[in-house]
Amino acid sequence: MLGMSFLFTFTLGIAVMKFKNPPVNSLSLELLTELVISLEKLENDKTFRGVILTSDSPGVFSAGLDLREMCGRNPAHYAEYWKAVQELWLRLYLSNMVLIAAINGASPAGGCLISLSCDYRVLADNPRYAIGLNETLLGIVAPFWFKDTLVNTIGHRAAERALQLGLLFPPAEALQVGIVDKVVPEDQVQSTALSVMGKWLAIPDHARQLTKNMMRKPTVDRLVKQRDADIKNFVSFVSRDAIQKSLQIYLEKLKQRKG
Repeated sequence: MLGMSFLFTFTLGIAVMKFKNPPVNSLSLELLTELVISLEKLENDKTFRGVILTSDSPGVFSAGLDLREMCGRNPAHYAEYWKAVQELWLRLYLSNMVLIAAINGASPAGGCLISLSCDYRVLADNPRYAIGLNETLLGIVAPFWFKDTLVNTIGHRAAERALQLGLLFPPAEALQVGIVDKVVPEDQVQSTALSVMGKWLAIPDHARQLTKNMMRKPTVDRLVKQRDADIKNFVSFVSRDAIQKSLQIYLEKLKQRKG
């Protein structure tokens, strides 16, 4: 089964979704929308109990938010884009299915958020495959719900340091700080994710789902209560001249690198 932005394979109640938005799997509005719809379909199809999220693009899991959606557009577009980012996180973080991130490439910013939203993270042991919320390096502030997701994973002090410094952790450090659960050779990422999935699926669904909900719902409720305000804050922040300027400079640098 082939989506515009994903490749799917299915086996024994497990779906493998591979991001396919070359060159770096940026989270465009189109990709976000497709991902949410795909997850919703899988949730509603009771034959699926688990999803492995991975990448079809060599060397990158996802580079995160698509800066082209945040630069040189109108406020209505920024609002639509941010609502789609929120929707994806809400859909992932409280999913009834077991979600495992098979991280086979670099995973900064929004790519890291997707990984953190899963139940378990397997990272390929390649020094180039760093993971973290590095927003401050771009002059951007990670929203409170990005922060909450990281704090829930690695603890307050480690998250505070990582967020302020915009740290990207190579595999050994990522494992040490707890941002990933397992580091394995690159050719074993998929098989390890499947093996781990078996352990999670051995638990009765209702008990696991209720426990997940108990652990995660307070974090989700914080965003749900402030969702409109969060969108307004994002639109106001990203519309600032200084932010637009720094995004344009960064995009120009990326173009030059490609050239």
